[in-house]
Amino acid sequence: MDRVVKSIIDLSRKTGKNGVSHEDSEELKKRIADITVTSYGAFYSDPVKIAIRSLLPSAGRKNATVFFTSNSASVENAAFINGTMTRYLDYNDTYLSKEALHPSDNIPPMIAMAEGGSFTGKDIIEASAVAYETVCGLSDAVSIRDRGWDHVTYVSISSAAGMAHMLDLDDEKFSHALNLSINNNISMRQTRAGELSMWKGATAANACRNSVFGTVLAESGFTGPSPIFEGEMGFFRQVSGPMEPDFSTGRIRKTMIKNYPVEYHAMSAAEVASNLRKEIKGKIESIEVETFTVASTIIIKDPEKLRPRTRETADHSMPYIIAYTLTYGDPVPSSYDQKYLTDSEILEKIDMMRFRVTEKFDSMYPEYLPVKITVKTDQGKFQEELDAPKGHNKKPYTWDDVLAKAKRVMGEDSATEVVSLVRSFEKRSPEELLEVMRNVQAERRNQ
Repeated sequence: MDRVVKSIIDLSRKTGKNGVSHEDSEELKKRIADITVTSYGAFYSDPVKIAIRSLLPSAGRKNATVFFTSNSASVENAAFINGTMTRYLDYNDTYLSKEALHPSDNIPPMIAMAEGGSFTGKDIIEASAVAYETVCGLSDAVSIRDRGWDHVTYVSISSAAGMAHMLDLDDEKFSHALNLSINNNISMRQTRAGELSMWKGATAANACRNSVFGTVLAESGFTGPSPIFEGEMGFFRQVSGPMEPDFSTGRIRKTMIKNYPVEYHAMSAAEVASNLRKEIKGKIESIEVETFTVASTIIIKDPEKLRPRTRETADHSMPYIIAYTLTYGDPVPSSYDQKYLTDSEILEKIDMMRFRVTEKFDSMYPEYLPVKITVKTDQGKFQEELDAPKGHNKKPYTWDDVLAKAKRVMGEDSATEVVSLVRSFEKRSPEELLEVMRNVQAERRNQ
């Protein structure tokens, strides 16, 4: 058997035998609550509305609920729609390593696959743990971004691993769930280059949709190409180059919940800009930003980041995020509305910015997320440096923080209902979570 596939199966078997630690279970529950919150915020976004209009009605042998509705769809279509909701606001969690990615992209397909069966919230937590450790292990091994491939390629692998674990597939079927989910699921990095489109917020959902499809086929005995990693035309040769991923556990608590809806490499910059806004006196004359190479590559260097025309580009633009925050305060989902993209005060501040990559900050990443911003005005110089923002694994979110974020997005009563249920999710069912989602949507309509 392919050695990487065997290592993932070994991770699954170890997790099934030992379970998920209390600490990891608490962190995963926070992220389940978090994706409920971010999905709620994105429900009326154009990509979600288009996906619902395009893909419903839908039915298959296995079906699942579309979040915040009474509608069901084939499990793969539900995974796509719900995954797009989870990801679209760029507000769900992050893992920083050789490859930066969003591990909670794996959660919607776990919920979809669990619904309607005998699975519990505990099963979803355990399957999500397998998916998290798999995707983070791959992220630690090799950056496929540098080879032109998008990080959601890794999500196709991890989501299949989590679902295969949940379904308790034997080794052969587990292997083919991975083989089928990877082979036709290699995503190009053009998704995140230049002017960004709606697909930026949906491509991880598409990876999961395809993995649902592959896993369902494998469960029924369908076979896929192998050895998928080590083969003559396999993943090593075509995509990643040689790698030896380590799938030992312990990475879940290194993932980070977002405090603002911004690409994570801009999180410290947003927090510093927010703090500086409270201190600055006088008319701004120049803004200098010290950062690190990865941030420059992903969210600074493209000329489109200086004049973003879409929300997808704006929430991946450090210049825009700093300028918005200095002008209007903390970023929120509506910070990328069209009126702000053409706002003269924001654009003037972007033109005042100069960015510099430093060796010091390069050496600190990815363990830290450093930034230093210096704002000069006609009344003086204002400066702040930050190593790690709120929500980073050095300053992790508490349940109170999760609740506060939920209240910012969905209101106090709805936030309390969601967080209360998910805090005991190991004793609940996926159907109970989906019912709470319908309740909070009904409250929204009645407001």
